[in-house]
Order: sequence, then structure tokens, then C-alpha cells
Amino acid sequence: MNVGRDTFARISRSSLRCGRRRFFATAVLTALGLTFVAGQQQPATAVYTADQAAAGRDAYQASCAACHLNDLRGRNEAPALAGPNFMTAWGKRSTRELFELISSTMPPGRANLTAEQYNSIIAYLLQSNGAVAGTQPFIASGATGATIAAVATGQAPVPAAAQPGGGRGQATAAGQAAGTGRGQAAGQGGGGTGAGRGQAPAGPRGVTFAGEVKNYVNVTDEMLRNPPAGDWLMARRNYQGWSYSPLSDVTRANVKSLRLAWSWAMNDSAGANENMPVVHNGIIYLVSPGNIVQALDGPTGDLIWEHRLGPDNQIGIGPMRNSAIFEDKLLVATTDARLVALDAHNGRKLWETPLGEAGTNYSTTSGPIVAKGKVIQGLQGCDRYGPIRCYISAYDANSGKQLWKFFTIAQSGEPGGDTWGKITDDFRKGGETWIAGSYDPELNLTYWGVAQAKPWMTSSRGNTVFDGSLYSSSTLALNVDSGKLAWHYQHVPGESLDLDEVFERVLVDIGDQKVVFSIGKVGVLWKLDRRTGKFLGYKETVFQNIFDRIDPKTGVPTYRADVIENQIDKWVQGCPSTEGGHNWQAMSYNQPAGLLIIPLSQSCMELSARKVEFTPGSGGTAALRRFFEMPGSNGNVGRLAAFDVATMKEVWSREQRAAFLTAVLSTASGLGFVGDLDRRFRAFDVRTGDTLWETRLGTSVQGYPVSFAAGGRQYIAVTTGLGGGSPRQVPRTITPEISHPNNGNALYVFELPEKR
Repeated sequence: MNVGRDTFARISRSSLRCGRRRFFATAVLTALGLTFVAGQQQPATAVYTADQAAAGRDAYQASCAACHLNDLRGRNEAPALAGPNFMTAWGKRSTRELFELISSTMPPGRANLTAEQYNSIIAYLLQSNGAVAGTQPFIASGATGATIAAVATGQAPVPAAAQPGGGRGQATAAGQAAGTGRGQAAGQGGGGTGAGRGQAPAGPRGVTFAGEVKNYVNVTDEMLRNPPAGDWLMARRNYQGWSYSPLSDVTRANVKSLRLAWSWAMNDSAGANENMPVVHNGIIYLVSPGNIVQALDGPTGDLIWEHRLGPDNQIGIGPMRNSAIFEDKLLVATTDARLVALDAHNGRKLWETPLGEAGTNYSTTSGPIVAKGKVIQGLQGCDRYGPIRCYISAYDANSGKQLWKFFTIAQSGEPGGDTWGKITDDFRKGGETWIAGSYDPELNLTYWGVAQAKPWMTSSRGNTVFDGSLYSSSTLALNVDSGKLAWHYQHVPGESLDLDEVFERVLVDIGDQKVVFSIGKVGVLWKLDRRTGKFLGYKETVFQNIFDRIDPKTGVPTYRADVIENQIDKWVQGCPSTEGGHNWQAMSYNQPAGLLIIPLSQSCMELSARKVEFTPGSGGTAALRRFFEMPGSNGNVGRLAAFDVATMKEVWSREQRAAFLTAVLSTASGLGFVGDLDRRFRAFDVRTGDTLWETRLGTSVQGYPVSFAAGGRQYIAVTTGLGGGSPRQVPRTITPEISHPNNGNALYVFELPEKR
């Protein structure tokens, strides 16, 4: 699937002809750079009123702050909306253009505010960038087309009204624009954890529905090593990350009789839903958006207890993908980066530990794993310039005390610290770990994928693709007792197109060979020796033209020349897009068949780097994106394929228009389960990919299907969900005809009819 530069140019011209109408410059664009100083010339006539900006602030808090944050500095795929980075992107463009883009695309998936609300939000953004208020309201239809730089300076007004909300450590709008939330000193990074994240006034906290799990059985180390067949105790079910159930009552012969047993509505108002329940002894432990933890009876769906941990509102894209269970404790990471142990019997809090220091901008979207009594957790929120950096850390399961941490971005004087070129320590960003790791008890190593360096493109970052930027885009093998690095393998040194390698690590024994498989956004399936990290092989699973070649002996990829030479404000084309050939939707290893079954996506993009202001609190992702169909895909975004673990050869594949938005679950009876954007949840034959059963659910099927047993019966559970990053934005752009309700987060549980 490798192609040369000339071939790429021909493919790109062809794809642009067939896909130009589907190009989309997302509102989630980060463009950073020019400094606009206070005191710049103000416009002769103001273009909004103070009352309108106040109304816009409220509308922004309700509909925008979840992703772009309360301080308007943005996070991940959501760009800065205030300050010099915003002015770099928008200073030369008109207020009318800003209105048209926001009103047609934001909020993602539900662009349904009124024209008056959008006008008010523009007024608030102008106020937050130093434009003065006047007597006439901003109305986009009557806007003159003046550039934003003609009416705004990029500096927040002083004094500024305090932001609404009851987050931890309230700050003024001016302070937040400077990155001073939650008691943080001015200029020290990316905004406050509470006030900087669009939190609404807090709702009820603690146990909000009291009850007791009857006959609870403690989860032991041995149960985690060898999970009972009917349980789902951790991310992807077992330490090896297989997403595989040994249950076999539901078969290829009877799956057509599968029916809904019950469903449970989940919170719709607090961000994305990409959930993987924990199930123990027939009790489902579910984390809903808004950090709502519930225990449900597996056979009936009855609520046993509920604990609201808060915060209520979305942080960034906001999903919580998994939790963990050990002894009598349910271990939950909250979206604002706290690690909490709840009593699995009744939901009462046993202990709580912050994952980062006060004033940091950390968050989490995946929960922990537990190994040898240690709760091991990753982090997000490391894209802002300043002293903080991400790490993987371990905590005592009984007390919550931190035992060790491993920093995922190497600094000067540390191993790997010489791989960042001329970038000094406070400007080395990225390296998030937002997918839970795997564990090999025999080797006592835990395996984690690390996200890319930030900003996305090297011309924005200030180094080159020849600067590896460790430990970004790598697999890390850490000793569970000490947290020390046993080995690392960097899949994509100097990654430069937001095509990271953070996703699941799947551990498979092939004869005497101990292997770890992973697959990232480029869609390359990597095979490593998990004892040493030695490269063993690779397989391209979707069309890619990012790399001219991958060395078959070392696995080292070589970027195309124009990717290597990327420049500020110059478009670079590539396949796959930031949707990823593979993303968070986990693959399954079906042990009886010896197959990896992988949900894949097919789309392409253009990226344009933006200049970044190298000052504390700046940074981010810093690129503009446009998406289009993948050449040769016939418009099919969704692809499901199976690969032999020994040979890495493709055994079968199936394509469809709708993107797959769930992980794959496979079972011992030769069944696989997967769900998609078009609300379809289906069972397929693991050996052929043929669909054997399907049903249509209330909204898009999104999350991690699981299987469990209770009362002698097998159940299949899956969530429907909304929200998310590129895996939702890209299909919305290139498959706009696929529609679904903009509510409907829920858990669905299926069963076979009772035998009579």
C-alpha cells in the first residue's frame, strides 16, 4: 500500500475531484502565532453590546465551554477562541465568516442554536479578545465584513466580569484568559481545572440512590489473572486486552433469536459516551457522562445504588471509557483527573486521590487497571506550554497513596531528553495516555501506548520529523513494582500529522513467542516481542500514503518528502485522516480462531500548520484540517477486517458506508459483535465476517460491547452514545446523509429467549 510522491499527487488530484464537495474546515481548528498587544488601535465603531456579550457568555458556557474550556484556550481538537493564537487564525477574516462557520458546525453533531444565540456568542468572543462594546448589537446578516483584527486586539478586557459557575477556584475572565484558574499564577499554563472547564453549578454529590449489592464476593488477584467466565472485570476483560469472552451459549446457530432484555437511559447532557461496563457476579457497574456511577442488576436492569462524583459537565470530549474492580472496591477515574475508590457493595466513597497538583490542567477519559494491588492510571491535558507534563502513575489500592510515576515526555538530562531538537523543556508537550494499558503477570510488565507530541505538526512544534520527541507515539513497557522503563519502541518518530499510536496493546502468545500487537491512526498493525520490544513485523490494514516506506527489518517508517518539509500555512494531504485508520474502538483477539478482528476507518485529509506563540499557556494542537473520502473506498468509511496473528495476513474484510463506532467483542462460540454510526448493532461470524443478526438501536452505537453471565444465562451488553472527536466529526463531514437522534445515551442488554 506504500505509494511514491508522484503516485500520491495523482491520487490526491483524483480524490479532490470526487471529494471536493465534502471538504470541511472544522471549527475545531487550532491556529496559533501572532502576538497582539494591548493598546492596539480600537475600531471607530463598536460592533456589539455589553448585554449581548453577557448573553453570549451564558450561551458559550452551555454549549461551547465543554470543549473549548471556560478560559477559551481550547483543548485537543477544540481550538483557542481567545488570545493571540485565535487572532493568528482569525485576525484577517471577518466576523461574518466566523458566524457562518460556527453556526453551521457548532456544537458538533447538534448545530441547533438560534441565530440570536450565535450572534451573542460572537459578541462574547469579540469581547474576550479585547473588542469594545457599543450601543448596536452584532448581527451577522448586517456585518460589514470588517476583519476581526480591525475590531479586536487578542487581549481580554480589563476589568472583566467573572465567569459563571461553581468550579473549584473561580477566576475572572481576564485571569482565565491568562491561564490563571484554580489559584494558578499568571502565565503558568493552561487554565484552572474547575473554573477553566465550563462547569455549571454543582448538582447533588455522593450517594444519590442508596442500596446494597447482596452476597458480594471480593475480587482477588487470582480472579484478575484468570477472570471467571461470566465476569468482565477490567478494560477489554483480561490483562491481555483481548476483548474476548469465553462464554458460548449464544452461538452462530441461535444468535438470530437474540432479543432485548432491558435498556437503561444514561446521562445525555454531559459529553460523549464511549462506555465499557464492569460486570462482577451479575452486577453491572456503569460510569455515565457527568461522572455518575451506578450499580445495576444484570438480569433485570434494576438500579441498586448510584454515586455522583462530579463534575457534572463535560470536560473536552468527555467520555470515561472504563473502570476497574478489585477486592471490595470499584476504581473510577473522573474526567477532572481524580482517582476514586467506591465500596462496590453500596457506592460509598472509600478514598479519593487527585492525579495532579492543584492548578494543573489534567483530565482523564480512561480509567485504570489494577495489578498486584496497584491502581495504574494515565493522564491527559498536557498540550499547554508550561512546566506540567503527563505521566503514568500507580496508587495503593487500599489507601490511594501514590507509589510511582513515569513521565511520558523526556526532558533535558533524562534518557530520551536529547530527542526534541532545540525545544526547551517547558515547550515539550503531548504524550498523553488516554487508553488503559495491558499487563503480563509473568513478566510483571504493563504496556501502554503514548499519544503524539504537541503541537501536531513539526513546523508548529519547532523541531523536525528527525527529532524523535520521546516518548511520544511509542509503546512503553513498565515494571509494575517500580514504574521503571523496561523498554520502549517508538512506532513513528517525530510524528507530524496527528496520527498517534496511543491505543490498546493486545498480548498474544504464539507458540513460545510472546507478542504485543498495537495499531494506530495510520492503520499499521505492529507486532513486537513483549519481552524486549524487538520489532517483529507490520501489516498495513487500510490505504496509507503518509510513509514512503517502512523498513521491513526495523519497522522504522520514512515520511513523504512534503510531510518532512511541512511549513506554516501550507496544506499537506494524507491518508488516513485524523479519524484514524484505527482509533479508540478496540480490536478483539479471538483465541480459538487465532484472529485479530479490527474496526477500521477510511478517510483522508489535508492539514495546515499554524504558527505558535512560544509563551506559557500557549501550545495546543495548532493545525487546520479538511477531510475527504479515501481513494478506492467507494465512499465506504467503515471497514472491519480479520488478521491471522501468526502470519499477519488478512483473512477477510467487510466494508460499509457507516463508520464503526464500537470496539469488537468476540466470543468462544465464533461470534463477533460490533456497532456503527447508523444505529446498527450486529453479530457476525468471526471466521468469515458474514452478518448473522442485527438490530437498530435508539441512536448511534458507540462504546465497548461486553458479555457476561448471570443466573446461568449469557448476556450481551452495548451502549449507544453521542459525541467524541474525529471519529464523529469526519463521518459527519463525508457521510452527511447518515442521521441519528442527538440524544439517546443508553445501555442495552440482550439475551436469548428462555428455554421451555
